[in-house]
Amino acid sequence: MKAVVMAGGEGTRLRPMTSSMPKPLLPVANRPIMEHVLRLLKRHGLTETVVTVQFLASLVKNYFGDGEELGMELTYAHEEKPLGTAGSVKNAEEALKDDTFLVISGDALTDFDLSDLIAFHKEKGALVTVCLTRVPNPLEFGITIVDDEGRVERFLEKPTWGQVFSDTVNTGIYVMEPEVFDYVEPDVSVDWSGDVFPQLMKEGKPVFGYVAEGYWEDVGTHESYVKAQADVLEGKVDVELDGFEISPGVWVAEGAEVHPDAVLRGPLYIGDYAKVEADVEIREHTVVGSNVVVKGGAFLHKAVVHDNVYIGPHSNLRGCVIGKNTDIMRAARIEDGAVIGDECLVGEESIVQGNVRVYPFKTIEAGAFVNTSVIWESRGQVHLFGARGVSGILNVEITPELAVRLAGAYATTLKKGATVTTARDHSRGARALKRAVISALQASAIDVRDLENVPLPVARQQTARGSAGGIMIRTTPGIPDSVDIMFFDERGADLSQAGQRKLDRVYARQEYRRAFPGEIGDLSFPSSVFDQYTGALLRRVDTTGIAEAGLKVVVDASNGSAGLVLPSLLGRLGVDSLTINPGLDESRPTESAESRRAGLVRLGEIVASARAAFGVRFDTVGERLSLVDERGRIIEDDRALLVMLDLVAAERRSGRVALPVTTTRIAEQVAAYHGTQVDWTTTSPDDLTRVGREDSTIFGGDGRGGFIVPECSSVFDGTAAFVRLIGLVARTQLTLSQIDARIPRAHVLRRDLATPWAVKGLVMRRVVEAAGDRHVDTTDGVRVVEADGRWALVLPDPAEAVTHLWAEGPDDTSAQELLDEWAAVVDSAGR
Repeated sequence: MKAVVMAGGEGTRLRPMTSSMPKPLLPVANRPIMEHVLRLLKRHGLTETVVTVQFLASLVKNYFGDGEELGMELTYAHEEKPLGTAGSVKNAEEALKDDTFLVISGDALTDFDLSDLIAFHKEKGALVTVCLTRVPNPLEFGITIVDDEGRVERFLEKPTWGQVFSDTVNTGIYVMEPEVFDYVEPDVSVDWSGDVFPQLMKEGKPVFGYVAEGYWEDVGTHESYVKAQADVLEGKVDVELDGFEISPGVWVAEGAEVHPDAVLRGPLYIGDYAKVEADVEIREHTVVGSNVVVKGGAFLHKAVVHDNVYIGPHSNLRGCVIGKNTDIMRAARIEDGAVIGDECLVGEESIVQGNVRVYPFKTIEAGAFVNTSVIWESRGQVHLFGARGVSGILNVEITPELAVRLAGAYATTLKKGATVTTARDHSRGARALKRAVISALQASAIDVRDLENVPLPVARQQTARGSAGGIMIRTTPGIPDSVDIMFFDERGADLSQAGQRKLDRVYARQEYRRAFPGEIGDLSFPSSVFDQYTGALLRRVDTTGIAEAGLKVVVDASNGSAGLVLPSLLGRLGVDSLTINPGLDESRPTESAESRRAGLVRLGEIVASARAAFGVRFDTVGERLSLVDERGRIIEDDRALLVMLDLVAAERRSGRVALPVTTTRIAEQVAAYHGTQVDWTTTSPDDLTRVGREDSTIFGGDGRGGFIVPECSSVFDGTAAFVRLIGLVARTQLTLSQIDARIPRAHVLRRDLATPWAVKGLVMRRVVEAAGDRHVDTTDGVRVVEADGRWALVLPDPAEAVTHLWAEGPDDTSAQELLDEWAAVVDSAGR
């Protein structure tokens, strides 16, 4: 039986380590990852192996040759272009077409029992057997669910937290029959999990999953790379170490010289022909490569040092990675998470701060303080994007330096000469950060249209008028000392998940594009943006009947930028309006939940005394809307969504409505009564936006004051929702309280539970298991529907160590019982 080792990946997330070295050759305990894989194959009798190569292929071939030194027979299948996981194996079909074969990645560290996996495959008579394992964080892998017989039931590649329904993931190790090649088109990019397996499952072919016991680590990030070293040294993975254990956990390879006065605190590894002088201290989880020189007084802790490195006297290395042929000079200090590429020079007494990346062939001058990565942020780059873009405390987590790097990374994802629209709210912090953003964009050959202070919907609309994207900086809602840097696509919508990942990768690599002097971008300040916005709004939203109805409304601008667009809008609508809090207040760029509530109470008092038809209160950037009825009573946001839905559906009588899965199912009753249909989306705003762009969508909302008016745009727009509401009320001639009264009461309860990151995947698997035969909906998180229609939703938070729960029943008591039941499941799995 033959094996295929896939060794063609670039390993872009591991740069700069993989800038000049293919990922399979990265050393783990001083041996390339792929060598550990080949030795595992040999232990299980798989000595005939085809290696698929593409990126820096010659280095892989030169290192392993024909495999004779390992006692194996290696041949190579070279890809001229990336062919995907299945396409690369198809490229080696000629050598594999006669018998069952095993596929394994050349850059994942494992000690799985491959013999047992092969036996399982043959016992089941499978066409494909997917090797599975349990992991704490399944986001970067393909989630798989199998039935009691081991047959694969469901598969999802690289989910979001809202799509996590298990912690059982695809390891990229497969046992296959040659017939599988019939499903792989030659010379094109094809993936097993994304293309081939779904087709096999659709046709009912025997695709099985084998849950392996043992160690497996996908060495795809700097963190997992360092962790793999520690796990080998701790004995958590069964691999061969080349050397002698001179004391418990202290491994020294042949030819290494260690001075008796050196302090070694294992577990650690010192490679062959390394030299460690007196007064050196090497502590746990450190790996010192071949021919490394460590001079007297140096200190190393959790450091991974590749071959041929010089470490000068009194230098200090903690939790870092040092590339081969690099020189670390006297008293240099390299902090936790830093990575120094191959053939660099780090000068005397220089300091390289944590998480800094230094690419190959660079020189750090003596005495330099290198802090080009983010050093003040409490958030790691893994969670660069949150629910509101990139958020953090002003001048602590979000600094001008960070804003420059983010804008530079964003510009690098766009073409030179493209146009980006920038905007801000009325806070001083947003103003300062926007100036930094503009400078970085121009320096990256991007033309900038600066709107200055405008409502968020205006910024989105202007971005969609010919820009390649946009950036809006605002104060985080409810947190006055925090800011959000929001990125838009060419439609003015929030950057998609794929766009966020692309920006995240460029930012993490710190590979920013810079313009030549003649390419510096232009800066312009568009005029009449408010007139353009209100003109487009009034052309697209039905305003018939408003002037004849003689409505009186009270509008609270909340001392925010929404007040900038109201004067021209209200005058052209022809309504009797009273505007309160219209002026900008720089000292109040946002408001707390308490002040917002107090503002709604005051609005209600004014509406009742003025005998107005209703009152509306904008948030400070004009994105969201709160309602007060003609009696002055506050209509809660989740209830306001149903009121707006009833009005829209009653008038349109057909079409689709976009709502997140957390919305009460009363919405389905309201929509169905008027002949419309609900499209359930995830809680992500970009998913609502996606459905909002479809021609048949007539309305959308999130139950938190965000409303989509599709005839205007597919994003939340408080002003558009306000205009639409006036028209609907004018034409129906019903009051908001009358509409509210005819809608059944909803009984939806919510609870948030602290959940450590390490057990989030386990929690979701336990939820699916606890659901049993009940209907499970995995649109976002896991929603379990009872036979009597009650439902509970379990949704892991994408940015915090929290799991959110919702439950709905016919009354509060029933909903509370259901909520308690699923909270207990989450609690028990999280312990």
